[in-house]
Amino acid sequence: MIKNIIFDFDGVLLDSVPVKTEAYRELFNKFSNNIVEKMVKYHELNGGISRYKKIQYFFNELLGEDVSEEKIQEYALKYSELTKIELTHEKYLIKDTLNYIKLNSKKINMHIASGSDNTDLIYICNKLDLNKYFLSMKGSPKVKSLIVKEILDDNRYKKEETILIGDSINDYEAAKINGIKFYGYNNKSLKNNHSYIDSFSTFK
Repeated sequence: MIKNIIFDFDGVLLDSVPVKTEAYRELFNKFSNNIVEKMVKYHELNGGISRYKKIQYFFNELLGEDVSEEKIQEYALKYSELTKIELTHEKYLIKDTLNYIKLNSKKINMHIASGSDNTDLIYICNKLDLNKYFLSMKGSPKVKSLIVKEILDDNRYKKEETILIGDSINDYEAAKINGIKFYGYNNKSLKNNHSYIDSFSTFK
């Protein structure tokens, strides 16, 4: 029986992926289009990874350059400015998920574990009045597997009663590392190899 659900945020609760994809194009618009599109591809394939890791990847792997922590923070702040305010609009909420949460938040313990920056995550959730449904909301720079571990440990949840719902392979890996069941959502590429939720209206 499911008693505890850990939700990914982007792509599960908020249809933020297109906004964030365009933000990476804007963030790196001074670089060649070919390099930027490789970055966008990496971002799309690694939804659960934080912006800090993605920015580091851009410089280390795509440009072959070292990058200081200060420069990563500088780019991360610019990225926040490009996305945070825009994503507080209700039009980005995924109604299928939100309706399920509203119906079940008093019966099931719910948490958010996100690759989004923790400060931005809290800001967006507060603006959208989502915080009232969740016992905790945590984001990067902590890696998702560690956030999931903290949720399990802090609340003394039984692993067999806890699931993680996400839209990326990184979410699956965070669940696997912590020994809990994973359900894919909003990403058809996960459907063949994992338990999958087509719609929360039929999920029990």
